[in-house]
Amino acid sequence: MSVDTLSAVAEPGAAEPTALLVRPPSGARAVLVSLAKDCALAGLFFLFVIVFLFQPFRVEGVSMAPRLHDHERIIVNKFSYRVGEIERGDVVVFWFPEDPEKSFIKRVIGVPGDRVEIHHGQVWVNGLAIAEPYVPDEYRPAEDRGAVMVKKGYYYVLGDHRSQSYDSRAWGLVPQRYIFGKAVFRYWPPAQIGVVQ
Repeated sequence: MSVDTLSAVAEPGAAEPTALLVRPPSGARAVLVSLAKDCALAGLFFLFVIVFLFQPFRVEGVSMAPRLHDHERIIVNKFSYRVGEIERGDVVVFWFPEDPEKSFIKRVIGVPGDRVEIHHGQVWVNGLAIAEPYVPDEYRPAEDRGAVMVKKGYYYVLGDHRSQSYDSRAWGLVPQRYIFGKAVFRYWPPAQIGVVQ
């Protein structure tokens, strides 16, 4: 018996076996039905990805320069913080605490339990000056900010372009529940395609 043939053998005295053969639908209507099903499944998959995993965003403003520039397009991973922790140095997208209709993008500087302060533009965390190679000297104003204790469930965020960023220095800490994703990939403009972190 070949592998692509099915047959039924009747035992002596047994009733004649019955074979059920299901033929695939044919014709233009069948093709349209099949195409509609495929499109619906693709749409559901795309919706799942957008709602739960990844979402495209457009950067507005220069607060994250030179890492990110105005009108660049990025992909935000919305799933990463469901399974992992928000870490110092992450570039995050969150709802602005003073107006949750707006979304902001900044870098996490202080995590719960940290003591953050700024002396002459240098950020200190827990008594140590942190290295910030992503902040050019010309983007760092020689300012002083008093110590802030980061409460449980909150984060201290700053833009990389310190002299052009509206961030935790002005309005305080970001609740963890407002942080909905991590910026992971830039896809526009084509010359700048690559990872964000």
